[in-house]
Order: sequence, then C-alpha cells, then structure tokens
Amino acid sequence: MNKNKIALSSLAMDLKRVALSYHNGSVETAKRFFEEAIKRRDEVDKKRVRIYIREILDNLDELILQKDNKKIAEDALMYSTLFQNVAFR
Repeated sequence: MNKNKIALSSLAMDLKRVALSYHNGSVETAKRFFEEAIKRRDEVDKKRVRIYIREILDNLDELILQKDNKKIAEDALMYSTLFQNVAFR
C-alpha cells in the first residue's frame, strides 16, 4: 500500500471517529479526532488524487464550522466513506 492510500485510509478512520463522537454527544472528543484528521489530510499528496477528492480535502476545514452537530456527523461519515473507497481502489 502506498503512502497516499495509507494517509487516506487513516483520514477515513479519523473522520469516522468524528462522526461517531458527534453522534454520541462527545463534542470534545470529536474535535480532537478532527484535529487528527486535519494532520492526516496534510499527509496526502494532492497531486496524486482525483480533482473531486482534492476539492474535498481542501474544503475539509469547513466541516467543523457548521452549527448542527448532526450534520457534521453525517458529512464526516460521508467523507470517511469516500476516502475509504479511494484508498482501497
């Protein structure tokens, strides 16, 4: 597995933890996992991923700025699934 796939799969897991933490009402835990997700995002070589993935990576910071925690959880889970699918392609 190359470095990009490892970074994307790790990012997917961190976002899944964000989604689960928000779903369970653990906002502080979710924010901590989101910080980890941002670190993982910076490990991805954006030149080696498709444009739509690059756009999601670039806009990932906006995820946490939403007001509704349920919406954050849903979006984090969706992005997690997308990144996981790319990593295991």
